Amino acid sequence: MKTVTIYTDGACSGNPGPGGWGAILMYGAHKKELSGGEASTTNNRMELTAVISALELLKEPCAVELWSDSKYVIDALDKGWAKGWRAKGWIKSDKKPALNPDLWARLLDLCEIHTVRTHWVKGHAENEYNNRCDELAVLESRKFR
Repeated sequence: MKTVTIYTDGACSGNPGPGGWGAILMYGAHKKELSGGEASTTNNRMELTAVISALELLKEPCAVELWSDSKYVIDALDKGWAKGWRAKGWIKSDKKPALNPDLWARLLDLCEIHTVRTHWVKGHAENEYNNRCDELAVLESRKFR
């Protein structure tokens, strides 16, 4: 199984507001950047979209080292929250509806295809790949202002 490293980030000007996402996929000497955005969205939707878009690009099941500065994404995957929400019909433990069930469903399906190990990285710090993803996300969000 190939091991792919993925960095992702999302950005939103206002919440909701114009948003963007960026991702970098690396495998061996290969590196691919991708990005996109929406006119009216939230930061968390952009964080999720970045991860989903990167995973959907993989043509075969891979071992994925996923780096994100989003505690929302990392914790929901690592701590099993998202799987719990799905099992309970997208209801959280506090009995409130889970947000973004459409995106979480897609991401959980992709996590069944790929072996995803998550890593949290401090945002707006020293990590060049996280900073580049942030730059891509912000550039995309500005297209909708």
